Amino acid sequence: MARILLAEDEEVLRMLVVDTLEDEGYTIDEACDGEEAYNLIKENDYDLLLLDYMMPVYTGLELIEMIRKDNNQTQIMMLSAKSQSSDQQKVLDAGANYFMSKPFSPIQLVQRIEEILGDAE
Repeated sequence: MARILLAEDEEVLRMLVVDTLEDEGYTIDEACDGEEAYNLIKENDYDLLLLDYMMPVYTGLELIEMIRKDNNQTQIMMLSAKSQSSDQQKVLDAGANYFMSKPFSPIQLVQRIEEILGDAE
């Protein structure tokens, strides 16, 4: 099953997403800020990165830019309450593959991840 990194500073949301995805059989690593996420990304191979836009240390946008400098082809989905089309475009221009607006339902997230990982195989 796929390995996913979730970088989210809101603990309750992080726990909800981790529980939901583990119930679906995914292996989940979690980070509570951008620095922790970046260190995990350097140490591990992930099938998908789920990044919060607004996190301490490095934002999701900064993380994407850092990751893409290494030509990392990992699939990236940004999770954000910043859902203006200009914010979405900024994220996609930085190198994210997908954008999901908060709030979202766990079912919605699982369906989207299944689509992404099905497309990536």
